[in-house]
Amino acid sequence: MTLDHIESRQYKLQSETVRKRLEDIKKRPILLKVDSLKKKFQDREGEIVALGNISFSVHQREFICVIGPSGCGKSTLIRIIAGLEKQTSGSILLDSKPIDSPSSDRGMVFQNYTLFPWLTIKKNIMFGLIMSKTDRQEANTKAMDWLELVGLSEFSDLYPHQLSGGMKQRVAIARALATRPRILLMDEPFGALDAQTRAQMQSYLLQIWESLDITIIFITHDLEEAIYLADRIFVLGSSSNQLQEIVEIPVSRPRKPDQFLSSEFLSTKKHLEDLINPEKRSTAKKISIKNGIVEKSSSLEG
Repeated sequence: MTLDHIESRQYKLQSETVRKRLEDIKKRPILLKVDSLKKKFQDREGEIVALGNISFSVHQREFICVIGPSGCGKSTLIRIIAGLEKQTSGSILLDSKPIDSPSSDRGMVFQNYTLFPWLTIKKNIMFGLIMSKTDRQEANTKAMDWLELVGLSEFSDLYPHQLSGGMKQRVAIARALATRPRILLMDEPFGALDAQTRAQMQSYLLQIWESLDITIIFITHDLEEAIYLADRIFVLGSSSNQLQEIVEIPVSRPRKPDQFLSSEFLSTKKHLEDLINPEKRSTAKKISIKNGIVEKSSSLEG
């Protein structure tokens, strides 16, 4: 089955199991509430709108992916939620409290690993715990527990340069989770990994998410990754950097690689492609293939 044989509107068709799961998510407490969020910058050419009037809510233990074309404000959004940047206007509430600075209630994982190269991976994880006033012995125990969770306990005394890219990112995830944040923010964390390692990390992340009381907001350019991971996908548009659509994922959980070829998965991917690349969709409608020859409609010939 290919995208050519899939109608994008099919993504709205949900099985009873999926519909019930999504309804159950909506009944959970709202963890994060973003209201009328705007971010503007000034440069030599004038004002640049990085984010335009965005509003949404995220429920407890929900997995959200954010997609959109380059420059639509995805990274700006997650940095504002992390407290690393200030919005121009609007509000962000976590557990009904305003976000105005970084805090241990939000963990952050970047595309580059941001590990301290002079510390072992165990001490990298201990660092945040010690900074939050955890006793050193307790921090050591907790660090080993987290390394066990991400499958790296036997490598605890190695340094970052001795690890593969996927292993480094597992350490980064463990470090972000060690202080038990309410929400984990991930800015294209698997973007630098090869395809096989990326697939493995997606499975690891789902296993971790399913075993913990953690909410995740995950930025990605990869549509298949977003569908595979998320409960809902927030699609940011490029024209006004606003929230273009919120897409509920009709693919059942637990997620498995063979679902990539299901009609639910493919129809959702096609819909997302139509949202992100509307010009590609309109062009495709005007081009047909007949007897192996590409034919253009009159609207394209002029």
